Amino acid sequence: MAALPAEGADGAGGDVGARVADGAADAVRRAPAGPSMPIAQLAVVDPSQPIVLDRVSRWYGNVVAVNDISFSLGAGITGLLGPNGAGKSTLLHLLAGLLRPSAGRVLIGGRPAWREPSIYREIGLVPEREAVHAFLTGRAFVELAARLQGLADPVAAAARTIATVDMAGAADRAVGTYSKGMRQRIKIAAALVHEPPILLLDEPFNGMDPRQRLHMMDLLRSMATRGRTILFSSHILEEVERLADGILVIYAGRLAAAGDFREIRRLMTDRPHTFRVRSSDDRRLASAFMAEPAVFGSELRDERLTVRVSEFSGFTRIVARVARDAGVRLFEVAPTDDSLESVFEYLVTRRAGGRR
Repeated sequence: MAALPAEGADGAGGDVGARVADGAADAVRRAPAGPSMPIAQLAVVDPSQPIVLDRVSRWYGNVVAVNDISFSLGAGITGLLGPNGAGKSTLLHLLAGLLRPSAGRVLIGGRPAWREPSIYREIGLVPEREAVHAFLTGRAFVELAARLQGLADPVAAAARTIATVDMAGAADRAVGTYSKGMRQRIKIAAALVHEPPILLLDEPFNGMDPRQRLHMMDLLRSMATRGRTILFSSHILEEVERLADGILVIYAGRLAAAGDFREIRRLMTDRPHTFRVRSSDDRRLASAFMAEPAVFGSELRDERLTVRVSEFSGFTRIVARVARDAGVRLFEVAPTDDSLESVFEYLVTRRAGGRR
């Protein structure tokens, strides 16, 4: 995975391989009047890669959905991670040629994605929203996709991909009778029917049970090893960790970080946290915590102890020892800011000095 350096990026930000965007949250609600905040240089771009985004933005009136995003992707699996409303679906629709970029370039196989019908031979898109007529059988839907692609034997191609996604037993039922997970799988079959080299999957595991998820992950891994470029979106970190070779973190329309999952996980855990603590003597424990270098603040209010720490893992290593040494029994230790929303907000403000 490579990413384009934005103009003016000096590549010096951050202390790990994953780089964090500057001031991303500042430009979310309003279309930029001038050059937007630069994204830190992640890697040298390879214009020969199947997917290239170069300073891409998309806005609707005064609302910016995608803001100055640059990266390029080659063969393998990349996870697009971000909370709901971050701009993941808009980004995938730009790549699929369904939306025109307001600024920048979107290239698929070296060709502009917008108004270039030939790219549809190269991509398979699985949208998050339902795009299947309920009265069609699963088989009829996949065969229709095969015919639209002009395949020589659409019936055989449909049968092959239906079997690939483990839907042969339900292929002749109406799609309207399918569960959410079954509808997801039949949409994936339609996207695969013409064997495209690029797959764009928007929340592909929604509604799948654990067995179906494992089967689909194995299928995507096998396709990646054969040279396909796969980009899938998710708001669930564990899904991305288990499947992706690389991760793009998007928040509020901006690229917040990029790297492998170990780098992203370290950025997410080695950050300031706030913990809620209940114990047999909160006052004594608060005093004991303040002697620890990992703790930079504690507050006892309304019989609740809140502890602010410099990073997650450092505090979890010391909390039991501190309580034991103080002669205090612990009843509860829980992070109060461990949602993905708070994590992503931290990532995009980290370079701007917004320490939480």
